[in-house]
Amino acid sequence: MDDPLTILVVHNAYQQRGGEDAVVAAETRILEEHGHHIVRYERSSNDLRDRNPLVLLSAGIESTWASQSAREMKALIAKEKPDVAHFHNIVPLISPAGYYACHAAGVPVVQTLHNYRLLCPAATFLHQGRVCEDCLGRSVAWPGVARGCYRRSRPATAALAMMAAVHRALATWQTRVDLYIALSHFSRRKFIEGGLPADRIVVKPNFAIADSSPKSGAGEYALFVGRLSEEKGLDLLLSAFRSMAMRVPLRIVGVGPLFKTLSREIEGRSLSHVELIGHRTAEEVRGIMRGARFLIFPSTCFETFGLAIAEAFACGLPVIATRLGVMEEMIEDGATGLLFELGNAVDLATKVEWAWTHPEEMAVMGRASRAEYEAKYTPERNYRRMVEIYAGATRQAASSS
Repeated sequence: MDDPLTILVVHNAYQQRGGEDAVVAAETRILEEHGHHIVRYERSSNDLRDRNPLVLLSAGIESTWASQSAREMKALIAKEKPDVAHFHNIVPLISPAGYYACHAAGVPVVQTLHNYRLLCPAATFLHQGRVCEDCLGRSVAWPGVARGCYRRSRPATAALAMMAAVHRALATWQTRVDLYIALSHFSRRKFIEGGLPADRIVVKPNFAIADSSPKSGAGEYALFVGRLSEEKGLDLLLSAFRSMAMRVPLRIVGVGPLFKTLSREIEGRSLSHVELIGHRTAEEVRGIMRGARFLIFPSTCFETFGLAIAEAFACGLPVIATRLGVMEEMIEDGATGLLFELGNAVDLATKVEWAWTHPEEMAVMGRASRAEYEAKYTPERNYRRMVEIYAGATRQAASSS
């Protein structure tokens, strides 16, 4: 076993639990299972529910410098003396002030780049359903502010834009984070394009839990798993299934802001072969994946990573996905799945119909998908990479002091 470390894990939990929260929990659990001591510093955006506008404005300002979090982290560091600090989400209640608290105490800082918040106020590079890079590389994200890209609010967007601009000016991104973790080579390139230091960004994909054996049998339905939100391509997905002469059964697993809209759409258009089944536990999702013929991942935005793709691969399930960014990086077209053109419902429908009528070919892709999982996305491989990154951050901090 590696020498045990004391690791400070820093995370601002979301109001509605999502993929980032699940990744933080899973990575923390693996570290604990390998004997490391985890010290948690957590804030929750639920603290902002039903708050008056003045308090919300204050929270927006604190996203640039959260003095309370800095004080609390300073005291926690003095008590626990961590070997390294691993930051996840810092918006809005932790802020980059946490980096400064660690730096002052000589604690190396690692920051996982779960989304594109430092480069795009919406965090998705998406505007009105289309890929948008208008704020990429700007010192201030004025286009996003003008459009109110974060929560459809100009003041809230301005607060995030101010946070990014202030810390760009202070050189925080260059001097107070020892190593960044990008979840894919594609996202690493985007962060470099946006101004983060290339020599401090390493790649470590997320991992997926696998059962002892992958799926068997052809599979009885197509499957979507993910957050039900605009950037995930749900409109495109239903458009493709409406247009097909063949009634391929589809199950949609997940919750999100589009749940009621999708439910009305499915009922109103008599899409009886489409089933919206809501939230399921991780174990239940793996079971549903083992019963599917393929996963569909129709995202229309620049993802940092496709966790559902890795989870499908763990189950030996091939994936039909958008030919864009991370999806194109993770999926080998014709080998571990199929790629369709961005925004093209007809192309998606064509790929779905082919996959449904070629079960033997999809079974071969499924076996290749499982091999890809074992090569890249297992918990043990992820753990080993994390330990390497912590060691690298320690060396970087020592060389910079």
